[in-house]
Amino acid sequence: MNGWHTDSLWRAWSAVSGVLALSTASLGWFLARERRKSRDAKRSHDAELLASLEDSPLFFAVIGLTGRFERMNRDPLASLGRTKDQLIGRPMEDLLPAASREQALQLFRKTLAGERCSAELQILHASGHAVDLQIETAPLARAGRVEGVVIFTQDIGERKRSLERIRYMAYYDDMTGLPNRRFFMNRLHKRLSGGVAEGTLLAVFYLDVDRFKLVNASYGRDTGDILLLQIAERLTRCFDVQEDLARMEGDEFVGLFEVRDTGEASARIEALMRQFDEPFELGGIPLHVTVSVGFALNVEAGDDAGTLLKKADTALHRVKENGRNDYTRYVPEFENTALHKLTLQHELIEALQQEQFLLYYQPQYGLSDGRIVGLEALIRWRHPERGLVPPAQFIPAAEDSGMIVALGDWVLREACRQNRAWQDAGLPAIPVSVNLSFRQFAQLDLVGKVAAILEETGLDARYLKLEITESMTMDVERALAYLKALTALGIGISVDDFGTGYSSFHYLKRLPIGSLKIDRSFVRDIQQDPNDRAIVAAIIAMAHNLQLQVIAEGVETEEQVRFLQHHRCDEMQGYYGSPPVPSDEAERLLASGSGESLRSLSS
Repeated sequence: MNGWHTDSLWRAWSAVSGVLALSTASLGWFLARERRKSRDAKRSHDAELLASLEDSPLFFAVIGLTGRFERMNRDPLASLGRTKDQLIGRPMEDLLPAASREQALQLFRKTLAGERCSAELQILHASGHAVDLQIETAPLARAGRVEGVVIFTQDIGERKRSLERIRYMAYYDDMTGLPNRRFFMNRLHKRLSGGVAEGTLLAVFYLDVDRFKLVNASYGRDTGDILLLQIAERLTRCFDVQEDLARMEGDEFVGLFEVRDTGEASARIEALMRQFDEPFELGGIPLHVTVSVGFALNVEAGDDAGTLLKKADTALHRVKENGRNDYTRYVPEFENTALHKLTLQHELIEALQQEQFLLYYQPQYGLSDGRIVGLEALIRWRHPERGLVPPAQFIPAAEDSGMIVALGDWVLREACRQNRAWQDAGLPAIPVSVNLSFRQFAQLDLVGKVAAILEETGLDARYLKLEITESMTMDVERALAYLKALTALGIGISVDDFGTGYSSFHYLKRLPIGSLKIDRSFVRDIQQDPNDRAIVAAIIAMAHNLQLQVIAEGVETEEQVRFLQHHRCDEMQGYYGSPPVPSDEAERLLASGSGESLRSLSS
């Protein structure tokens, strides 16, 4: 009985064990099959995804872990001059110039680690030249494991070349190829802001060709232009960096040297003037030319780019007064107006206390319908003896003395008060624009001060627009913080005199601004100067691509209006619409709603 029982139990256990073993094997087979199906489905999904990208307007390629091309959606002949067959199986590294290899390596490392990346990268064309591409990368994962990199590329070479052409037209003299006034002022400002090496000074000179008008009168303007080209070539010999020399206008040139003292500055100027010892050759005729030079050193703490250049110009005028073909350094004694400036600053303080300032308003018109869409507030001084004093005669003194902050605060408060009064009287509610000075923008309490003025005057923030200059955005991070805080209040931000400062669209697109004002220096000559026409058209198009409004300053003729309308500029401001007018006249214009001349053009 016990033996049978044991034998029976053994046979039963064997049967159960067999079933369990069979079940385990079946389960393992089932799970393996499901995993294979999942992997196959994933591969199928990846294949379908890649297949769906074959018709993408952008070129894409798959690069494996070995760094070789495995797949691409089309022949990249246009951008790389190669076919798919020439690239499949070839290492990506073969297409990289030495300067781009480390950047590309970092890009692919990040992507293989699971990160999506974007960068501008140079790739070698089949002909050997470098091509600028915008590269977007994404990891190619299968079964949870990264097995390669998918790259999308777009040729941005033409865009970069277009931007460079625009920059060249804006910042270089088209005849001599030298930097122009705008470029030089930006460069000088940066050199001063960045600090000069210890123990060194910046010497800024202003050079004028003596009796150049006589050359034009005697030989003609074409010969005069040839002479200016030769003069520019000789001047460049004195500079290791060509950007330190610029043509201002006509026969005037400016430059800067880094020197240790006045003696070294004088030696550099003398070497520069020796370039004119030899005669110039003009049509087989030797022509002796002399020059006069004034220079200034940044020895005073308050010397900015404009001040230094003005001092050098003042020194040049002193040379001209004393007879030509010489040079001199600026000294304060040249300024016979020093006492006058001190008196002027004292008068400005009294003028503010006695409420002698008033605001004029210049209307801004929509170019589509001719209606007034805004007003810019412009300060005037009603002097008890000299009558109405324009800002050009007292703003520099206010900036020098620091009074510009108090003056700017008054303008802001009065403009907001007046705009609210107009609205309370039932006139159209439109923004009033107020210019911020550099000193105002540098104040730590700027945002709080503006908010307090809005609350005090009761003006809704959307009816205030603050105008800043490009130079205020040089410190992009600081400007970004200020402008974000101001726009958070509901205030509009506009960049004034666009094109004359240092900023680019690359920086401006980071800032919360709503509009650009094209500087009047570009608008003034759009009828005669093809470069200015190209610059204005390009600024309008690029600003609109960044969703920015564009207003043109200094519009004075119907032809300028027609040009701006043709290129879809949004707004205009200038004497063609209306000069700056006192508040009662501005009130009348607001009541009418539009300008007569613009209304006829828009109808």
